[in-house]
Amino acid sequence: MKRLLIVGCGDVAVRMIPALAGRYRMYALTRSDPGPRQLRDYGVTPIRGDLDAAGSLDRLSGIAHDVVHLAPPPAAGTRDTRTGNLIHSLSKSARLPQRLVYISTSGVYGDCGGDWVAETRPLDPQSDRARRRVDAECRLRAWGLSHGVQIVVLRVPGIYAADRLPLDRLAARTPTLATEDDAFTNHIHADDLARIVIAALSRGRGGRSYNANDDSAMKMGDYFDLVASRFGLDLPPRISWREAQGRIPVGLLSFMRESRRLINDRLKRELRVRLRYPTVAHGLPAALAG
Repeated sequence: MKRLLIVGCGDVAVRMIPALAGRYRMYALTRSDPGPRQLRDYGVTPIRGDLDAAGSLDRLSGIAHDVVHLAPPPAAGTRDTRTGNLIHSLSKSARLPQRLVYISTSGVYGDCGGDWVAETRPLDPQSDRARRRVDAECRLRAWGLSHGVQIVVLRVPGIYAADRLPLDRLAARTPTLATEDDAFTNHIHADDLARIVIAALSRGRGGRSYNANDDSAMKMGDYFDLVASRFGLDLPPRISWREAQGRIPVGLLSFMRESRRLINDRLKRELRVRLRYPTVAHGLPAALAG
């Protein structure tokens, strides 16, 4: 049986593990021993290590045929040293992985002025958060080319699920932007993202990037309005961009500065993914049930 190493065992990993249980012998890098209970329940072997401490990763060398890299970069700077440490560890053995699927972000495109964006668009990161992701993509591509490892990059937008909705923000009556100032945003349900990762493991092309989003083409304020309506909450107030400078947290404003609509044709054509929740309107009833 092939062996799979999962790096970054959060919500998406837990969602995809049951579907992979009969296809792989699975290992998971965790900071604690023995790791989350959900992993042990599905027979996943935890490996204790810390991506910020290169010396703790020696046990990863030669362990896996395939790797799923879900771990985020460090919280500061423009380089992803965690991915660098992972690559260094995996390179210590002559038995290299055959394929590595990396979960990146659609933020690597920067602000596109609301344009439709395919994977061929030049990258233009406009925050350190996105620059770290570009650094990780570049490191992985260079490593894959030099070592014969197929690197598959998934560029993921806003992930939502029952426990990943802006309900606290809506309850706090945090404003959204007026329609004329608002930005287009993109979404994917966590269950669909887990299925996309699984498809990338078997059908992703080495050296390829895939926009991992659903078919929604919504402005951010419309998304919050829809969530509020479905959960019986008051619609958030709408304000101008000028007013937003003093009323909306800086971190949230950085997302509001970037407007783009992702094209997911490659996802459907090459990975042959059929989305369970093709739009947010389809996915919210499942979130309500959750």
